[in-house]
Amino acid sequence: MQKSVRYNEGHALHLAFLARKEGTKRGFLSKRAAEASRWHEKWFALYQNVLFYFEGEQSGRPAGMYLLEGCSCERTPAPPRAGVGPPGARDALDKQYYFTVLFGHEGQKPLELRCEEEQDGKEWMEAIHQASYADILIEREVLMQKYIHLVQIVETEKIAANQLRHQLEDQDTEIERLKSEIIALNKTKERMRPYQSNQEDEDPDIKKIKKVQSFMRGWLCRRKWKTIVQDYICSPHAESMRKRNQIVFTMVEAESEYVHQLYILVNGFLRPLRMAASSKKPPISHDDVSSIFLNSETIMFLHEIFHQGLKARIANWPTLILADLFDILLPMLNIYQEFVRNHQYSLQVLANCKQNRDFDKLLKQYEANPACEGRMLETFLTYPMFQIPRYIITLHELLAHTPHEHVERKSLEFAKSKLEELSRIMHDEVSDTENIRKNLAIERMIVEGCDILLDTSQTFIRQGSLIQVPSVERGKLSKVRLGSLSLKKEGERQCFLFTKHFLICTRSSGGKLHLLKTGGVLSLIECTLIEEPDASDDDSKGSGQVFGHLDFKIVVEPPDSAPFTVVLLAPSRQEKAAWMSDISQCVDNIRCNGLMTIVFEENSKVTVPHMIKSDARLHKDDTDICFSKTLNSCKVPQIRYASVERLLERLTDLRFLSIDFLNTFLHTYRIFTTAAVVLAKLSDIYKRPFTSIPVRSLELFFATSQNNRGEHLVDGKSPRLCRKFSSPPPLAVSRTSSPVRARKLSLTSPLNSRIGALDLTTCSASSSPTATHSPAASPPPHTGKVPLDLSRGLPSPEQSPGSVEEHVDNPRMDLCNKLKRSIQRAVLESAPVDRAGVEGSPAVDSTDLSPCRSPSTPQHLRYRQPVGQTADNSHCSVSPASAFAIATAAAGHGSPPGFNNTERTCDKEFIIRRTATNRVLNVLRHWVSKHAQDFELNNELKMNVLNLLEEVLRDPDLLPQERKATANILRALSQDDQDDIHLKLEDIIQLTDCPKAECFETLSAMELAEQITLLDHIIFRSIPYEEFLGQGWMKLDKNERTPYIMKTSQHFNDMSNLVASQIMNYADVSSRANAIEKWVAVADICRCLHNYNGVLEITSALNRSAIYRLKRTWAKVSKQTKALMDKLQKTVSSEGRFKNLRETLKNCNPPAVPYLGMYLTDLAFIEEGTPNFTEEGLVNFSKMRMISHIIREIRQFQQTCYRIDHQPKVTQYLLDKALIIDEDTLYELSLKIEPRLPA
Repeated sequence: MQKSVRYNEGHALHLAFLARKEGTKRGFLSKRAAEASRWHEKWFALYQNVLFYFEGEQSGRPAGMYLLEGCSCERTPAPPRAGVGPPGARDALDKQYYFTVLFGHEGQKPLELRCEEEQDGKEWMEAIHQASYADILIEREVLMQKYIHLVQIVETEKIAANQLRHQLEDQDTEIERLKSEIIALNKTKERMRPYQSNQEDEDPDIKKIKKVQSFMRGWLCRRKWKTIVQDYICSPHAESMRKRNQIVFTMVEAESEYVHQLYILVNGFLRPLRMAASSKKPPISHDDVSSIFLNSETIMFLHEIFHQGLKARIANWPTLILADLFDILLPMLNIYQEFVRNHQYSLQVLANCKQNRDFDKLLKQYEANPACEGRMLETFLTYPMFQIPRYIITLHELLAHTPHEHVERKSLEFAKSKLEELSRIMHDEVSDTENIRKNLAIERMIVEGCDILLDTSQTFIRQGSLIQVPSVERGKLSKVRLGSLSLKKEGERQCFLFTKHFLICTRSSGGKLHLLKTGGVLSLIECTLIEEPDASDDDSKGSGQVFGHLDFKIVVEPPDSAPFTVVLLAPSRQEKAAWMSDISQCVDNIRCNGLMTIVFEENSKVTVPHMIKSDARLHKDDTDICFSKTLNSCKVPQIRYASVERLLERLTDLRFLSIDFLNTFLHTYRIFTTAAVVLAKLSDIYKRPFTSIPVRSLELFFATSQNNRGEHLVDGKSPRLCRKFSSPPPLAVSRTSSPVRARKLSLTSPLNSRIGALDLTTCSASSSPTATHSPAASPPPHTGKVPLDLSRGLPSPEQSPGSVEEHVDNPRMDLCNKLKRSIQRAVLESAPVDRAGVEGSPAVDSTDLSPCRSPSTPQHLRYRQPVGQTADNSHCSVSPASAFAIATAAAGHGSPPGFNNTERTCDKEFIIRRTATNRVLNVLRHWVSKHAQDFELNNELKMNVLNLLEEVLRDPDLLPQERKATANILRALSQDDQDDIHLKLEDIIQLTDCPKAECFETLSAMELAEQITLLDHIIFRSIPYEEFLGQGWMKLDKNERTPYIMKTSQHFNDMSNLVASQIMNYADVSSRANAIEKWVAVADICRCLHNYNGVLEITSALNRSAIYRLKRTWAKVSKQTKALMDKLQKTVSSEGRFKNLRETLKNCNPPAVPYLGMYLTDLAFIEEGTPNFTEEGLVNFSKMRMISHIIREIRQFQQTCYRIDHQPKVTQYLLDKALIIDEDTLYELSLKIEPRLPA
């Protein structure tokens, strides 16, 4: 700090003039005089670090000045003024703003100032603080401390240098001493040699001959050794050793990365959470921490030791002996069994803990650590699951390049066999956790969170982009056009289908998802899918014309709010069919499973879980089947291994059908059976349905409560009576008129509102004024049981005084009410009623209002209500099996007519036949809509399915909605795919015969990127899913087995070669740099179009050695282009199993073109890890589930097409193979353009 400053009067006056004119702060302030009680008002001006004050604003000479450098300014309280002036004046003085300037110079008094306004005072204090250069002084002190520290370091280094210098001098002295000793020893040795007489010198010619002979011997030896070395370098053994060494180096890098991941898991999550569990208010317990992380810390210690051993082996390169390391590692790898066995439970505990807000907040804080690189805890918990298969693949590659006579060949084979044995045990557990990880990943993407995804029983089915069509009053669709940009932009939704819920989200620019405020989470138990609009609905006709029949409706009837309709628009008919097939399958599962749960809950005291447990074939391991602990969407244990017969039996089991099992079966059945076998099984189930359920299960399925008739009272006051069901009623034959289109009805008919029972008898009177009925048989007995009442959730207090209390305490009532409403909708959809006709027919007989007669119910299930029966006891009496058949058959929206066949005498036969028909049609519909390629490539299979469907149509007892479903499947099979209007690669090649091709300079980056994206997606879309089975792309006959995958690979290489060839065609540096910048711009546009395959095509071309070595060319490329290329390379990098690309694909909306090699690597990883069949010949169905998961993700991107117009002039350039230069020529041209620099 400057303690003093020299200045003369001229300087002071000049500075004062500048302060008055350009001062930082100017104004009147009151300055305290030397006397304690007097204040003088002065005019102050601040200029730089000097504060001047004048007697007045017009004064030319300053009255004084202060040097503010190093001073401090602080506010002071008002001084006491007791007894000075009137009270009002004292108050005015107290309200003024006082502050003091303290100077750092010794002996200088502080400057006390005041002003009228507080704001003005704060501005003066801030200006004085800046003029004091306090921040600069602090920084100067910091720099001085650093300088002193560096001076100390320099001094220390000088001392160390002096010490080393002295050591070197001592070493030099020692070396000189040793040299002198050596010279003395040599002289002594020379003196000890015996005297030898000087012989005559040899002849000079002899010396020359010996010299030439020595030269020739050396030359021949060197030539022979060079030949030996060159032959070995080119030998297969040397090539194998090089590849073997490269595999080992890659293994060490992978092991290092794996140890680092375990280190982050333990030190970034496990240990901090242990500390948090020991806090006063722990967000998680120690038990939960142990359950989540299991023995991951022990695994980390084990692999740290193994990694150190690998690095020690690398130090001894080129001698690489690894077998002894695996011998040490193998006995300890059993700790992975504990980790894998409990991994699913670990994720379940983690999902439950995330419902605690404090834990979720703390976990997000840990995951925000830069070391995690954006990865979640679930990702780190998954890494140990794949380590054993990775070792197996590495050993497989090592053995492929290890000679049979190698010293560690047998040891490596033994290690591989032990690891494969361990992998078989672990493999099934890996597949069981895929669904949980998928749900947690989607839950993390949703900003608001979604608690339903934390339910581990939710199974992910599909996701994709749909357009939500806005609605106006009365549910009428607004007349919007499909091509409207506003509709595409504002109405685009990211939809997720699970077994129980349907999520509708919007995606923000950052990739995060936001649930819709209204209708964002749809419970499928409250939904009704309307696939085809009613032909009589004018609005539906209009929407079909406007939207090209790509729309479908979901009617939602929540219990606590008004019903509403969600109208969604699919990009294509194929995708619409796939969505509707999956949604309808999920809804059918919920309705059938819920109906069984409720209707059979107390039927002969046999609950649905007991029905499953009673059938040992569904949960107990046997010689031909092995189950997992995980339950599927139908709460039935998943199959781990099974024979083909047991898989077909599960496919056609009429009691349930899991959507995840159906998807897996149809994706992978080609591995273990044929389409003809599957179709034969479906045909057999349709023709002989009684063979589909074991005898014991049939007995339980149709058990009645007749054995329990005498257990309850007749007065109906027991709380249990409201849930008891009657046996099938007596038969009554009736005929109904032809029904009309089904409409939405309330549960209780207006004509029967007094009774309040479920009316299954209302039928249309529009075609016939009256309905004829045959005399009814005797009414059903009432002793000991009360008929089913589906219209009321709780009985009236008069009927059951204790029932209210019982149901309040019953935790299943909410679920039962939901399922009951779903069943009611299903039954009412099958009961055609023309409300106007019924209300307008005054001559309807009271017997026609029997609550147990419906056009969709067989004639033997109808009876007339006896006269005199009280309202309290006039409930609907439907057998459980009948209700099951009705709800199963009424999942569609048809209007079943009355049954004319009077020969039906068995309730059981009717149910089995209808359910079997429904199952066969359900599977066929799913097969045809989502796997149409099976029928396009197999004409015989297609004809057999057509014959089966025609046989179904000839069934006289076919329900209308079954007839409609059959007709829809026939239509889909018979007609050509109307959506197949997209171009194929062969068509584009034919269209490229233009008179003149465009050149690279005349094409814009946008045109190139769009047409590259179009070509990439056309080729990617054409790959049939069966080519992903069996690793056909790695076989010798890969061109015959997987022609489309090989075509995709060839197109990738051709595009990459075209990019490199186009750059090398330019002779001057500037043109090459401009070409590189243009191709990078094309790659960035491909990224914006979600064509990551195109991005990798271009970046791989730019990374070729022929391009990458052009240093002068790259020096001309702009920094922005280089930064953009680094960003693109990071996106498509293969690091961490393409983790960045996977995250990007997860956050983008289709259409998109992923890199196919990423999925082929995943499939190869699965195929190499475990076989398709066990040693007993059972199908490894856990492996099939994992393969199906990957195929489903691939097909998700295949189904959504780009709306890009084909430009023949651009595609002709892109597909012109005459422009492509081979790899060797490229490198030679690169050396010619920019020769190597001399060494």
